[in-house]
Amino acid sequence: MRIPFTKAHGARNDFLLTWAQQAPRDNQASLARAICDRNCGVGADGWIVVTPPPATPQGAQGAIRLLNSDGSSSEISGNGTRCAAAFLLDSGLDASELCIHTGAGPKSLRLIERSGLRFRFEMNMGRPEYDPDQLRFPLPLQEDPREVTVLNVGNPQCVVVVDTFDFDWRELGRRIEWHPFFPNRTNVSFVRVLDANTLDVLFWERGAGETKSSGTGSAGAAAAAILRGLAKSPVEVRTQGGAFPVRWEEELFLDGPAEIVAGGVFYWESE
Repeated sequence: MRIPFTKAHGARNDFLLTWAQQAPRDNQASLARAICDRNCGVGADGWIVVTPPPATPQGAQGAIRLLNSDGSSSEISGNGTRCAAAFLLDSGLDASELCIHTGAGPKSLRLIERSGLRFRFEMNMGRPEYDPDQLRFPLPLQEDPREVTVLNVGNPQCVVVVDTFDFDWRELGRRIEWHPFFPNRTNVSFVRVLDANTLDVLFWERGAGETKSSGTGSAGAAAAAILRGLAKSPVEVRTQGGAFPVRWEEELFLDGPAEIVAGGVFYWESE
C-alpha cells in the first residue's frame, strides 16, 4: 500500500502528515510505527492524520489525529499542531488565523510570518490543569526519589527541576514515563532555571523518547516554573531545537516555528 506523506518539523521535533482520505482506517498504530522508524521507514517523532474541511468539526479549518512513533495515540502536540497548520496553509488554505481540532479539543493559531515553506505561529495552548498538592510532589523512584511538578497542558506533563543535566536524564525520563503513578504514561521535562525569564529544558516524550523540542513540554515547563515561583511570564524556553517564547495571561500562548521539508510516498505492507 502506498501512503503519501509530507514531512515537517517544529524546532527539530519532526512529524509526517497524511490526509485522512489517503490513510487507511485500520492498523494505524502499526503504520505509525513503520513510517516513523528511522532505519526502515521515513523517520519521525510522530505521524499525523489530517482531516480538512468540510469534514471537520464546525468552525475548524482542520482536525488531526496524532500517533507517536511507538504507535500510541496522543491527545496533542504543540509542535505537531503547528506543522499541521503549515500543511493546511501550504495546501491552499487562505487564513491568518486557524482553529485546528485536536484530541485535546480545538486549538487556535495565529500566523505571525511566512517565508516559503517556513512558518511561525502563536498558538493558544489553553489553561494548564493542576492539583496544588502536586506542584511539589515527591515521586517515589527506587534509589532516586525526585520532587516533581505534575500538570496537564492538553497532555500529561511531569516537570523535574534540576541544577545540572550532568546525569542520565534519558534513563530517568524513561522510568518516569512508565511510573505506575501515571496510568497513561507521561511526558517528562527536565528544567534548569537560568533566570526569572529563561529556562533551559530537555525533553523525554511519551511514546517517542528524546525529542529535540516540545511545544506542550515547553508550555508545561514554563507553567510549572511560574507556579513554583521560579519564573515569571513571559518565559523563554530554550531547547535543543531552538527557543520558544511562552506567555501566561489567562491562558498559555506559545510562539514557535513550523517548516515543511519533504514529501513522498511510503510503501507499507500491513501486518
